[in-house]
Amino acid sequence: MSIQDKITEIEEEIARTQKNKATERHIGHLKARISRLKLSMDEKKGKTVAPRDTFDVIRSGDARVALIGFPSVGKSTLFSKITNTQSKIAEHEFTTVDVIAGQLRIEESIIQLLDLPGIITGAASNKGRGKQVISVARTCNLIVMILTKEEEKELLVNELNEMGIRINRTKPRISINQTTAGGININSLEKNNEEMIKFILKEFKINNCLVTIQDRITDEDMIDAITKRAVYMDCIFVYNKVDNLSLEEIKRIDGVSISSEKGWNFDTLKDVIWRTLSLKRIYTKKKGEFPDLDTPVIIRKDGKISDLCKKIHKDFIKKFKSCLVWGRSVKHLPQRVGLGHVLSDEDVVQIYIN
Repeated sequence: MSIQDKITEIEEEIARTQKNKATERHIGHLKARISRLKLSMDEKKGKTVAPRDTFDVIRSGDARVALIGFPSVGKSTLFSKITNTQSKIAEHEFTTVDVIAGQLRIEESIIQLLDLPGIITGAASNKGRGKQVISVARTCNLIVMILTKEEEKELLVNELNEMGIRINRTKPRISINQTTAGGININSLEKNNEEMIKFILKEFKINNCLVTIQDRITDEDMIDAITKRAVYMDCIFVYNKVDNLSLEEIKRIDGVSISSEKGWNFDTLKDVIWRTLSLKRIYTKKKGEFPDLDTPVIIRKDGKISDLCKKIHKDFIKKFKSCLVWGRSVKHLPQRVGLGHVLSDEDVVQIYIN
């Protein structure tokens, strides 16, 4: 029996099993077994994957954003209108068969926008090269999911979840420290799921460890903590082709409403992308001069002085002496800070180096 046959057999057993408190430990055990088998299968495939089976896109810009959706939802039309790059557009499925990269300029930042081939149901099982497409999404800072109807959302979220992309979820605080003896010891908020946790750990051959859990978790969260293969990403749900809907239907939409064909509401979409990425514009100044307010340095939302230094010049970290900061991140103006200081959007920084 092949690994895929074993996975299918276990999935069928999960589908047959009634979901309740009495069976959650058994289901968690089965999910762990599937995850372990998939790891084994991916390791074997990883040794034989040919270059043509992957989408290789060179990273550029201040952040990377993926456009994801089913075929013919208007991704390529939107992409062509808000970037400096043309993507193939037609009224039939699978027009885009490769990843197209373009630049989206928001505020003073440059965002690398990727137009991914349309995903189909079963993508996580590699239908329509789905695994390669979703693997590119894993490298991004944000997913923009293009939808034309509500039922598409759940299907796409499930496909991404199967590939280890956790949409709009916070990574649970789980620590697993393996030991040489002593069995499995668990410090957790919930005591009633300890048996499930032990079953999952043993499935991965972890028999001696100290587990600390600071959040309420599911069996999937525990498997993610062991395998370390899940990524937690923000996702914006964008409903396209709203020019075909009534005003009342548009009001009921839970997300950003646009029409890529008519060019409606692009500014709102860009604003939501900017706010979700939480990029920071940092202005630099030289001693005795006004700050350069025309060309800010863009850093990530948790960016520190050290990240700013790396962006300016590769030698700034080792030559760093101190710096002065003006802005919302400090208590008085200016304030002398070190490399670990977390910056705020539109701070002004003056760096001293040796």
